[in-house]
Order: sequence, then structure tokens, then C-alpha cells
Amino acid sequence: MRRLLRFLLSFILFLTTLGVYFSNRLMYMKKKDENFILNREKEAGRFDPLAFENLPKREVSISSPFGYPLKTIIAEPHDRKKYIIIAHGVTENKMNSVKYMNIFLKRGYNAVIYDHRRHGESGGKTTSYGHYEKFDLQAVVQWLKAEKGPDVQIGIHGESMGAATMLLYAGMLEDGADFYIADCPFSDFEEQLSHRLKTEMKLLPPKLFIPLADLFIRVRQRYSIKDVSPISVIENIQKPILFIHSQLDDFILPTMTEELFQRKQGPKKLYLATNGIHAQSYNENKEDYERVIDEFLDEYVGAKNERMEALSSSS
Repeated sequence: MRRLLRFLLSFILFLTTLGVYFSNRLMYMKKKDENFILNREKEAGRFDPLAFENLPKREVSISSPFGYPLKTIIAEPHDRKKYIIIAHGVTENKMNSVKYMNIFLKRGYNAVIYDHRRHGESGGKTTSYGHYEKFDLQAVVQWLKAEKGPDVQIGIHGESMGAATMLLYAGMLEDGADFYIADCPFSDFEEQLSHRLKTEMKLLPPKLFIPLADLFIRVRQRYSIKDVSPISVIENIQKPILFIHSQLDDFILPTMTEELFQRKQGPKKLYLATNGIHAQSYNENKEDYERVIDEFLDEYVGAKNERMEALSSSS
């Protein structure tokens, strides 16, 4: 009897240790160093310090509904009520969003880039892969509408976790933007974790890890991994969505974006980039990436004439 009791206690301790370890891995996923991100973007020619310094902009701290600040930069070179909000991926920060911001600045949009919770200069202690982040994005959208008025035109561009966050925001909270661009999102976080486990930790079966991790996430963070599922809410989004993914992405599989595209009702467009791995569709296919955005905006936002005006005035 004592042996059985010791075994049960040891087993419970083992599961607890495993649960804390893996929930910590999710909650406190290692972020990229901020200097590394900045230097990477500079060396690749995607961030021009002088151009960024001279860009008409202001820094704003937007309050998260969870009590921490969301550090935000509002770039406003254009005297018009057209804005793009950029949501970066996990482990990145708002400097990674500058390259996407520049695409839209050239097309007559002003831009909003911000740090997700626990990233960059924003507050927040944990990462939730879109669950709590979607409420922060809602706060950014609502701040912009309050600042600029109800006639402001808003687009949202999201990369990776930022794209999943955007879809969760639109599908669960409010379809509050005029259009969305989802670059390499996962369709379902549980399925994504299963894929990564099979790839990175072949000896640990997902059927053991995921329920255990989910139990500890529920207790420690008050949400379920199962709740982070853009595909379960994609049919609620009525506004146009441009889906983008690299065919060579083996981190988040392109089939996830294809499934989201198939499930989405109403206006939509799909671009599968030929080159690049995860979150590299723009870096490796710049001309095609921008061409597809132009086609999407022309078809669903009616942006062609305004874009030509913006391009001519900037040249």
C-alpha cells in the first residue's frame, strides 16, 4: 500500500513538474533580442533609421483592458483618415512591422504599429498566442476610432501570431476594420502545437502533452488552448480578407491558411508565395507581395486612384 502511495505521489509530482515546465514554455516563450531585430532589419535594408527618424509620427501609450500599457507609434505623413494597423508575430516587436508599414505609407495610408503584450516596450507578463492579445488589438482599434472619428478607414495587417490575433479579434469580438491581411496565421493553436511537437519533440506524444499543458494554462492563465482557434470563428468575419502564406513554410503549414481561406465566406483572396519559409513571404517575394496587395485593395477597397495619387506625390 505504501509503495502504491509513493508511486502515485511520485507520478503526480512528475505530471505537475511536466505541466509547469510546458505551460512555462508557452507563457514565457523566449523573445528575440530587440537589438537583434533592429540590426537584422537594418542590414536587410528593410529599416532605414534616417527615413524613420524623419517620418511624421508620435508615440502613444494605449491602455490594455488588462491594465498594462501598449506602446504604440502612430505614423501620419498623410492628411487623410486612412490607417493600417500592423500586428507583429510572437518573439518580434513593432520594429519588425516597419517594413509592412512602409508598403502602406507608399499607398496613402497612415500607420499604427505597436508591441503586443510582453513584447517590446508594452506591459503584460505572459504570451497567450492571440487569446488576450485580441482584446489588446480591440483596444487599439477603438482608440483609433475615438481619436479619428467614425469615418476613419482602417485596415489590419497581421503576421503569424499577429495574424491569428487579428482573425480572433474580428471573428470573436468585432468585425471592426474595413479589411484584413493575414500573413501566415495558424488556423488552430492546438493543431499547431501538435504539429510542432511532432516536429521538434518526437518522443513526446501530443495526446499526452497538450491536455496536460491545457490543464495548467487553464489554472494559471484562465483560458484554454482550445479557445485559440481562428478557424472556429472565421465564418463570422464579413469584411474582405487577403490570406498570404509561403508554400515552403514548415513552421506553420500553408494548409492552415488554405483551410481558413476555404472556410471564409464573402470577399477574400489567397496568395501562396513561391519563396521563403515562415514569415518570409514579403522578404523573399517583395514585388509579388505588393502586387497582390494592390490587386486586393483595388478589388475590395477601391484604392487604385488614391494609390496613384499617393505614389505620384511621393516621387
